[in-house]
Amino acid sequence: MARILLITGGARSGKSTFAEDRAAAYAPPWAYLATAEARDTEMTARIRLHQTRRGPDWHTHEDGTALVETLRRTEDGFGVRLVDCLTLWLSRLMEEDADIAAETGVLCDYLRGTKTPVILVGNEVGLGIVPANALARAFRDEAGRLNQAVAAVADEVVFMVAGLPMTVKPA
Repeated sequence: MARILLITGGARSGKSTFAEDRAAAYAPPWAYLATAEARDTEMTARIRLHQTRRGPDWHTHEDGTALVETLRRTEDGFGVRLVDCLTLWLSRLMEEDADIAAETGVLCDYLRGTKTPVILVGNEVGLGIVPANALARAFRDEAGRLNQAVAAVADEVVFMVAGLPMTVKPA
């Protein structure tokens, strides 16, 4: 089994369900590192759906942009940690005007040295048309760079299409 697994794909491609299924191959308990923030009723419903799908062996950590700190804190005591999702983490970092390259570097440095497996979920946002505004283009570009950096350190990369996994980088 991969120590670091990146699962990417489009919206509603089956990434999260696939990630949870892969996590189940590890001994519980499992840590779920949630990066979403419920800012409206639609996102609240999405978060509830994810929570309902998970059982009592999952321990949820919602620490905003403090992803690496949460990964460090959950290094021991869990069979696997699942980060869902990198793209929402990125959007929150951009809202805070964080140094995205530095944050990405810190994350990748951590992943290189971790002993406890990590599954990371992120959206592939660069397959569509070029966005019409500068912020959307910057987000697309940063998401692409983040995915490339994490994929480089990952032991395995899976691209989800219509609920089907396509192995991009075999374990």
